[in-house]
Amino acid sequence: MTQADTQVTATNAGGETVLDAFIVGCGVSGIEALHRLRSAGFDAIAVDAADGVGGTWHWNRYPGARLDSESYSYGYFFSEELRNGWDWSEHFCGQPENERYFNYVVDALDLRPFMKLGTAVTSAHWDPDGGTWLVTTADGDRYRTRFLITGIGILSDPKYPNIPGRERFSGAVAHTARWPKGGLDLKDKRVAVIGTGSSGVQTIAAIGPIVGSLTVFQRSPNWCPPLNNEPITPLEMAEIKGQYEAIWTKTRTTRGGFIHGPITASALSFSPEERRHWYETLYGRRGFARLYTNFIEVIRTKELNAEFSEFLAEKIRARVEDPEVAKKLIPVDHGFGQRRPPYETGYYEVYNQPNVELVDTTETPLAEITENGIRTTEREFEFDVIIYATGFNSVTGAFERIDIRGRDGASLGDSWRQGPNTVAGLGTYGFPNLLMLGGPQAMGGNIPRCIEHQALFLDSLMRHMRDNGLSRIEPTQAACDEWTAHVAEVVSMTLYAETKSGWFWNAVEGATGHSFGIYPAGVVEYGRRLREIEANGYQGFVLS
Repeated sequence: MTQADTQVTATNAGGETVLDAFIVGCGVSGIEALHRLRSAGFDAIAVDAADGVGGTWHWNRYPGARLDSESYSYGYFFSEELRNGWDWSEHFCGQPENERYFNYVVDALDLRPFMKLGTAVTSAHWDPDGGTWLVTTADGDRYRTRFLITGIGILSDPKYPNIPGRERFSGAVAHTARWPKGGLDLKDKRVAVIGTGSSGVQTIAAIGPIVGSLTVFQRSPNWCPPLNNEPITPLEMAEIKGQYEAIWTKTRTTRGGFIHGPITASALSFSPEERRHWYETLYGRRGFARLYTNFIEVIRTKELNAEFSEFLAEKIRARVEDPEVAKKLIPVDHGFGQRRPPYETGYYEVYNQPNVELVDTTETPLAEITENGIRTTEREFEFDVIIYATGFNSVTGAFERIDIRGRDGASLGDSWRQGPNTVAGLGTYGFPNLLMLGGPQAMGGNIPRCIEHQALFLDSLMRHMRDNGLSRIEPTQAACDEWTAHVAEVVSMTLYAETKSGWFWNAVEGATGHSFGIYPAGVVEYGRRLREIEANGYQGFVLS
């Protein structure tokens, strides 16, 4: 399998590399965008600050990091040769295998010559005179590109807790999203983990059996159903390959883009005993079945949400021996599905180990990081290693790391000061020829399946513009406002709006905005709306 087009990039008199499209990011979206654009004959390159491809699966190499989408529903489907050339070893593969997969894809598609790794983009400024973007990298390279395409994601900029003294700690430190390639020696060490989101849950379960002692600092617990992962035998893999078309169809017809189909009947059609039997069945199933094969009322009504949440609470109490510890691990500030649920393997059993302690930071807040460890308002702990599993500056964090300036020199950060405002997460007013993949107000479900819709839209749009002699595209302010209002309306129909979560973009200091950062109606509806925009002449965008 080879790349269809091998145009040679040109350099202008100012020493700038001239391109049709400059893609920021070599992760899931950047890889597909680069493949589609070069196959269509566009002179495009992709750059990434990382020294390897894979995005999330390059950076997030912490112990226990793995998919919670079934592996065979997560990869690329656009090439039969590509999907049949790879064998998955587990239903939910770990980080090393996922990173190898993306390297396999890049090499199979012959994309590596058109990638520049270890290259951080520092600025991108719109030049109205030339109708181009001037992109500058940290190493001083300059690119003049017609289209600027971002594939930087909404969960890629690591967030550290606002605790004084972080620089004073004399031991080893790591953030789950920036884990050292060589790993950390954790065997028999005194280890602290701050955070119990997805990365924290996976890390705690993985390192619990090997550390000398483990102290978990938890601000708020999450509902964590079992992942129920298993190896895939060669025979099973052969069967999966024979079903790829059906799997692909399933992911295009289920709300979250997973292989888990919905229940169409109302929960109220069944007795409490019958619902309980179904909950037990779901508890033994894999991955997101608990969310997407559950009754729709579980995420729409307080009563059914409370019923399923209590079912999960019973499971936690049964698995954690100390009732007081179990109580701390049961959420009280949100119901199941109101935040993205982490999926676990042996997580709760870690708290039964005598060398594991759970600290509730709402009761005893973190006061400071010291030279020897962590001091709370109650006492000081000594550690050899501190692990920050504190997530990301979500939704817009990665965009804020780049100085992006559109028409009249306006910055993207200022434009989004009251929250991201886009058309389908693809474009934003005031920033011509800026096209976003995997950005705010678009993702919601199985990420590669969301991006698949966007990449198809991008491919069609770019061909349409070239074939019709068009060189500029920009959404209208009215269309951006309409999409933002639509997202807010969908959120209001669910229980998402009743809890704080990383899905929300919260206002920066001095602003008042508060908006939802993903697309809550799901992958299928998102794809339908993109097709509708395209069929109506790219409605909401001005092409010229």
